Amino acid sequence: MTNIPTELLRALVTVVDHRSFTKAAAALGLTQPAVSTQIKRLQFLLDCEVLDRSTQGIRLTPQGELIVNYARRLLSINDQIMHIGDAGSRPELVIRVGTPGDYAPSILPRALARFRERWPDVRFIVRTGNSEALARDLRGGSLDLVIGLSVRKPNDARLSWVHDTVWVRGLNTELDLNMPVPLVSHGDPCIFHRLAVQALKRAGFDWEDVFTAPNMIGLSSAVMAGLGVMPTIRRRAADHGMVAWEDSPLPRLPDVYSGIYIREGGARATYEQLADEIAEALNVPQASLRELVPRTSAA
Repeated sequence: MTNIPTELLRALVTVVDHRSFTKAAAALGLTQPAVSTQIKRLQFLLDCEVLDRSTQGIRLTPQGELIVNYARRLLSINDQIMHIGDAGSRPELVIRVGTPGDYAPSILPRALARFRERWPDVRFIVRTGNSEALARDLRGGSLDLVIGLSVRKPNDARLSWVHDTVWVRGLNTELDLNMPVPLVSHGDPCIFHRLAVQALKRAGFDWEDVFTAPNMIGLSSAVMAGLGVMPTIRRRAADHGMVAWEDSPLPRLPDVYSGIYIREGGARATYEQLADEIAEALNVPQASLRELVPRTSAA
């Protein structure tokens, strides 16, 4: 055997997505016994169990998770090929991207432009927001790709890398540690604001928000003017002409992780190529970049 029938893979993916043989059968226009037969045939051809029969509901075995992941990629490419001749024109694909605001005005457009040179029929809709809201929209299917930040190492991102989080200040900024620490940040629910507040509280420092802005241009200007100190990643500080406060008396901030997440279904193969293009545009060090096998649920 050298080929897996795509209808068997589509049956498996549909069962997983609908979490029901009955609903999958309705979506595929088949009977429930027909879908069950397709799954059994797939397992016979692959010589492994894809569904965990020891638990209730639709749960995948470890082999099943890998198979579903690869099946989505294969079906995505298959469906794109099938639509090439539609209406005598090439297909147009709209990719909805969610990103923290700082990526949108600078790095991200360059990556999208390079990607469109190879895929001229792709259009983009970019939306900014905090990582938690973007992750919810990705799970809900209203976004196709998300660049997000997290305090824990992501296990469901296609690509992820770690950042060193630091305090930055203006050249002439001095702190009176008997007074509340003046914070410059995106404000709540920004991940850096939360990490800073948690670290300050644990160390027994009082704090106050003295300047809040939606973009790094305003924040870096406030820091350089001496309004306060700001928590951010070392690389972002350098990109905006700021220097990390290495000998700061403030508590050390924990590392954060960047991840590029893609939704299940859709033009998944194209989303993966775009994720790789964005990572390249971000100049992510290869030593810290790792590709993960996505789970069956979106980030």
